[in-house]
Amino acid sequence: MEIQTTAGPRTHRTPPTSAEAPSNPALFQVTRIERALLSALQPGEGHTPPRLAGAVRHALFPGGGRLRPKLCLAVATACGDPDPHLADAAAAAIEMMHCASLVHDDLPCFDAADTRRGQPTVHRAFGESTAVLAGDHLIVLAFEHIARAAADAPRKLPHLVSLLARGVGAPFGLIAGQAWESEPRVDASLYRRAKTGALFEAAAALGAVAAGASPQGWSVVGARIGEAYQVADDILDVAGDPGRAGKPVGQDATHGRPNAVHEHGFQEACWLFERLVRDAGDAIPPCADPEPIRAWLREAERRARSLL
Repeated sequence: MEIQTTAGPRTHRTPPTSAEAPSNPALFQVTRIERALLSALQPGEGHTPPRLAGAVRHALFPGGGRLRPKLCLAVATACGDPDPHLADAAAAAIEMMHCASLVHDDLPCFDAADTRRGQPTVHRAFGESTAVLAGDHLIVLAFEHIARAAADAPRKLPHLVSLLARGVGAPFGLIAGQAWESEPRVDASLYRRAKTGALFEAAAALGAVAAGASPQGWSVVGARIGEAYQVADDILDVAGDPGRAGKPVGQDATHGRPNAVHEHGFQEACWLFERLVRDAGDAIPPCADPEPIRAWLREAERRARSLL
């Protein structure tokens, strides 16, 4: 499916049904996610200021690994996926939050990054003020989209909204993680859990709630693999190649941020990554079909290793 990056009205696309699923489940997940993101943008995009609309699309497309929304869908599928429309909306909301955090993280007041996902960052392409607004809009749109999708499941809505807010805000979410970078001292594990782990945790929990399951055990899976991904990002920042990473490296040393390699050494950081991935797999709770989440864990580990 071609993804356009210019602003303007778009035809509404409904999420695919299980009957449309191709033989490759991972490809089907990506199709669901892209359609869900387009569906989230469609209602107001034609009336949005064109530069803002273009900046939002630039932030969302083309995507990176889409690991967080894939996690959300993998958990929902493992739990039977009885409400795919709601699961798709939850996955889209998670990805919009993630992309908003990248837009803000790249700003001159934080990382002052020039590239993201192999293309100019939003503030480089559209200007700093528009980038700030684009990130803000994505945060608002994430809540709006999940609220709209939960109209037929009102009992789930409060839980979905609170889990999403907890994964994003303070004291435990990614905003807190970003804020810890401005503190003179911070516990590195706390920083990793907030900066990266919290949104993975929210992704897993939202997938469970969308499917009518308890989020508790799934939150642990998300938290462990999220922390592992921050460790992998720390290793990449020290020893990675910016071309393969699609973003600048060496940022942690430049900005004095916590980094697992600086704290433990390279080999110990690699062992920590291995342990957290193993802990995530061991934490999978009883479910209808564990294979979707195990497949996601294999993909997440493979993707992390490919960048190191």
